[in-house]
Parts: sequence; structure tokens; C-alpha cells
Amino acid sequence: MSSTAGPVPTSQGLGPSTKMLLTLASSVIVLAGLHVAAGILGPLLLAAVIVIIVMPLRAPLEARGWPGWAATTTVIVAAYLILAALLAMLVYAGVRFGVLVSDYVPELEQTANQLGDLLNQFGVEGDIGETVSSFFDPSRLLSLAGSVSGIVMSIASAFFFVLGYAIFMAADAARYGRAGERFGTTHGPVIARATAYNTGVRRYFVVNASFGAIVAIIDGFALWALGVPAPVVWGILAFVTNFVPNIGFILGLVPPAVMALVVGGWQLALAVVAVYCVVNVVLQVLVQPKFVADTVSLSLTLSFMSVVFWTFIIGPLGAILAIPLTLLVRTLVLEPDPKAGWLRWLSGDTEAGPADDAVVLEGAPGQPGAGAGASTAEGAAGAEGAGGAGTEAGTEAGTEAEESSAARP
Repeated sequence: MSSTAGPVPTSQGLGPSTKMLLTLASSVIVLAGLHVAAGILGPLLLAAVIVIIVMPLRAPLEARGWPGWAATTTVIVAAYLILAALLAMLVYAGVRFGVLVSDYVPELEQTANQLGDLLNQFGVEGDIGETVSSFFDPSRLLSLAGSVSGIVMSIASAFFFVLGYAIFMAADAARYGRAGERFGTTHGPVIARATAYNTGVRRYFVVNASFGAIVAIIDGFALWALGVPAPVVWGILAFVTNFVPNIGFILGLVPPAVMALVVGGWQLALAVVAVYCVVNVVLQVLVQPKFVADTVSLSLTLSFMSVVFWTFIIGPLGAILAIPLTLLVRTLVLEPDPKAGWLRWLSGDTEAGPADDAVVLEGAPGQPGAGAGASTAEGAAGAEGAGGAGTEAGTEAGTEAEESSAARP
């Protein structure tokens, strides 16, 4: 039966384009708010991650018969020890780096002038030559020490957040631990996602800390053997930058290579680059990503983009917290949506599949019409909604939806 009338309006809600625009607009508003509150948000997120890491200490202590207050105190002390170690390393590295730059000011200026003359001889002039030479400017190098001080202040601020956060979370841990028993039948997927996220964050930092320690020790001894000044500083830098996905290797290589060029010429600088390429590329680029991928299931592209994105949103701490924050967004936004399997797979989640999407896209064999697809989707929705009443009721709801769709003009 053909009809010349226009399409019959149906109450399908907002169109896909409108939904996308509203989603993007609301996301921009939320991210702008996060950016404005970065000074508070960064330390708070760091405190939350530290607490997630140390909270498993409570359960075995209570299982051994420790009282609740003693287990809580142990969790708080462990969190403070981790933050104190990070703070001490960054303070030492920042102070030593500033002293080192001050001691080598004449050599740095001489190297910058020589490099500028060399670039001019090869015809590289203007902004490019000035940009390359500026890397050896003592004032620019001292500004790097200032950025390290900013991270130090963020970690120091996190001490206060960890104190309150750890106390409150530890006090509620016993009650939260029974959430699966009380709400497992109604909120089981939510509890499972929260547990999986906490486990992934802990494993991610354990893997990064282990590889970072190995890389820092090897790099430190290699730089000491080559005669590069302050090998301990560069070892600490290699450890910290190991938590920055993909580009951490470059961030940890440039400062010691520059210092080697200043004190020993291009031969020593090439030796430093060779050591880092052998050690860091093998461990950080070839071996570590396999362990990280198995732990958090994020694609390399998303890992790299997350570093840039979260650094812009919350500052330098965003580079270290990029992976946990990206995992949190995926856990809150994509995993609860049964139709987001495609997006989860694109993000690197190898367990995501097309099963959920197939329920929506499935149509009658050989009849891929719009009506068939719509009726199938409505039938599946009816079956899912009546799942609690039984399979038979769900089938009847699906049949009624098909008949209703077939009766439409």
C-alpha cells in the first residue's frame, strides 16, 4: 500500500545529531569546570589513587586479628610513606638540578652560542635556530626546575587530602566490603566495575613502578660510568617519567643528554642517547607496553592522547594520572552502556564484543528493511524489560511489538 503523505511523526526523542551536540556541549562545560578546579582536583585525584593502591592492606591485617583502628592506621601510614618518598625524590632532584644549572651557566651559554653558529653555517636561521639554541638557555632550564616545584606543591597538598580521605574511606571499608552481599543481585554490575577499576589502577602502578625502578637503576649506573654529572638526579627523572605513557622516555632522555653535551661534547651525548635507546626502548617501548596493555586494556593511541588531554585539564599531575583518569571515564561512561561495545573495543578493551550491538542491529534474514530492524529492536527491548517476569512474558512483549510495527503505515 503506497501513500503520498509524508512520514508519520513518532515520539522517538531527540535525533542522533542533537544528542551528540548536547553531549559535546555538556562535556565541554564539565571539562571547563575541571580545568578551573585543577589546583584542588589534582591533589585530590592523586590522594584517591594512593588510597586505592594501599587499601588492600586492610583486609589481610584484619584477617590476622588486628583491630580496626590499627588496620586503619597502617593504611594511612602506607599512603603517607608513598607520598613522602615521591616528595623527597622530587625535592632532591629539583634542588640538585637547580644547583647543577647554576654551576654550569658559562658552559651552557657557550654551548648555546656554538650550536647557534653551527646552525647558521648549515643555513638554519630565524626562529628554528633560536628555538634549538634556547634549550640550552640557563633561564629556560631553571624554569624546568620551577615546574618540578609545582608538582612538589601538588604532592604536598595531597598530604592533607590523603589524611581525610584515607581516614573516612578506611572507616567505611568494612561497610563497603559487604556491598556485594547486600546489593549483589541488584547492583552487581556496578560493584563489579568499581572493583575491576580499583584492581586495574593498582596493577598499572605496580607494573610502572617495577619497570621504572629497573630503568632508573640501570640508567643511573650507566650515566655514572660515563661521567655525566648528577646521575642520581637523572635516575630519579627516569623513574618519574616512566609513569608518563609513550612520551616519558623522551622526557627522561633530553636533560641528561643536554648535560652530557655541555660537559663532554657530542661524543658523550651520543653515548647517553645510545644507552637510553638500548635500555629504555627495550624495557619501556617493547616490554612494558605488553604488561600495561594486559593490565588496563588501553590502545597506544588513546594512551598518548590521554597524556596530552589530562595534562591540559589538570596540569602536570595529569600526565602521571592520565591512565587512571581515562580508565575512570571509560568505567563511568562506556561500560554501563550495553550499546557501547564498539567504542570500548576502539579504546583497547579486548573483551568488548559485538554481542550487545547485534541485538539492536539484527534483522530478518534477507529482509534488511527499516521496519524489520525496528520491530526486532523493540521486541528485544520488550524481552529485556520483562526478563524479571520470565522468558515467556518477554517473548509475548516482543511479539506484540512486532505486530504493532507491522500495523504501522
